[in-house]
Amino acid sequence: MRFRLIQFLAGAIIALFTQSVGAATPTERPMNVLFLVADDLNSWMLENADRYAGKVVAPNLRKLANSGVNFTRAYTAAPVCSPSRTAFFSGVAPWKSGIYNNAQTISSSEALNQDAVLSLAGLFKKSGYDTFGYGKITHGWDQKEHWDDKVGHKRDPAPPGAPLAKLSGGEQDWGPIHLTEEQMNDTGGANRAIAVLEKKHDKPFFLAYGSFNPHMPWYVPQTYFDMYPLDQIVLPELKEDDLDDLPPLAKGVSDGIGSFADKVIKSGKHKEAVQAYLATTTYVDTQMGRVLDALEKSPYKDNTIVVFLSDHGFHLGEKHHWQKTTLWEEGTHTLLMFRAPEVTTAGGMSERFVSLLDIYPTVAELCGLTPPAYIDGRSLVPLLRDPKAPWQSTAITGLCNKTKTDLAYISIRHELGRYTRYGAEEAEFYDTTKDPHEWTNQIDNPKYASTVKKLRALVPGFEDAAQPLPSALTKKRRETQQGKEKRSSSPFTL
Repeated sequence: MRFRLIQFLAGAIIALFTQSVGAATPTERPMNVLFLVADDLNSWMLENADRYAGKVVAPNLRKLANSGVNFTRAYTAAPVCSPSRTAFFSGVAPWKSGIYNNAQTISSSEALNQDAVLSLAGLFKKSGYDTFGYGKITHGWDQKEHWDDKVGHKRDPAPPGAPLAKLSGGEQDWGPIHLTEEQMNDTGGANRAIAVLEKKHDKPFFLAYGSFNPHMPWYVPQTYFDMYPLDQIVLPELKEDDLDDLPPLAKGVSDGIGSFADKVIKSGKHKEAVQAYLATTTYVDTQMGRVLDALEKSPYKDNTIVVFLSDHGFHLGEKHHWQKTTLWEEGTHTLLMFRAPEVTTAGGMSERFVSLLDIYPTVAELCGLTPPAYIDGRSLVPLLRDPKAPWQSTAITGLCNKTKTDLAYISIRHELGRYTRYGAEEAEFYDTTKDPHEWTNQIDNPKYASTVKKLRALVPGFEDAAQPLPSALTKKRRETQQGKEKRSSSPFTL
């Protein structure tokens, strides 16, 4: 009996010693993060995009979506590149930071031009992670000191003879590129991300890769155009008088009658444009797939959280508009997918209305990190565990007037529909269960009066939007200013 007890204790001691010095189990190993971002990629590939589901060639992103939780009702905090990325990387909503468009500089924001705000990458670096960023990830608010290695994006050179579509100069163009796929900048960014996944790491890592595409101009190899024969292109449904029931400020958000969108349509090149957008989408899917494949072949596949998102949506003629910068479904609806080992289950799909602002606290919680107290958004971990869990919509989007940047417009997407405030007096409401295209503004319909009242109460008030700093952030900034002389020798400050 005594001998058996000694054997048992010896075995237990050996087991404990082996655990302490051997390879950690999946639950003990720190989680890495692979953070993937696409620019201007709309939601056509989602299964609820009935006209396009199955028509978009995106096998790699669909595979990722099916391997974890796919958020089919995710929305941007701002339908513009820099404000969106600044929001989800800082955790601070546009109606707090005041950053609404690309023309605004970060130095104009009291909330973001000081040391008080910690970027998502900064949180990981502060927590002992190596941080890598390649391609278009941030835009305007980089905080380069938060990255161990960062190489930004570059646009590919225009093909000889551009503009190829012959409708506009500048970025509103499309056609086959003269470069090989290997020579394209997004391919190079993917190569850098793959190289990180192929290395041995002594510390956990936060690795971000962002594609410039499918931002315009749409220049990709002819092979991708060939995947979408023109006679098989499905055009978005349009309504000629779609702007007639909008208030004046909302009409000002649209490019309007006679815009580039109308020019594309009336020139008979709408199918060509959609073909080019889809071709570029598939090129992006290919590059994302290469990075995801590298992860699968690496020793990190079982302890790496994968996040994929698009920074906002994209119009291709709907509401007489082209590109983004609107508060309608086309401009605000994004892609968002999470795969988190031991948390998500393959095939999960959540139809809860969530925000890209929710990414910061979610990734932090998954990795056991404490995010700053001032950040907006809510952790999606409950939905990652149970995609149908109760959830109050966080899908709020902000935009500013094109000429008066201090005039904020705010929209909320909710199970009840979409409600948008333009200034203090003008508004829209769409019953999206019956009107998914948002063709009929029901703001003055008494049938929806109680719904409008409820949604209006959920939208941040303009008195709140006028405040540049949330109270917790104001306090942190004041403490930071007072304690500048007492800071440690950290590679960056909080």
